[in-house]
Amino acid sequence: MTKAIAVVLLLAMAVQLIKPLGLPGLRRRADFWKIAIIAFGIWTIALVINETF
Repeated sequence: MTKAIAVVLLLAMAVQLIKPLGLPGLRRRADFWKIAIIAFGIWTIALVINETF
């Protein structure tokens, strides 16, 4: 599951660099780092849930 999340978020970052997504907070190409912060949070939550259960 964490690999799938990583792939999807890496693709979103690549798309953001090529053509901005236009979502609130993601209107410029330089905003791709925000996707990385979100990715780190989701990845951390997925790992904690995986280790807990």
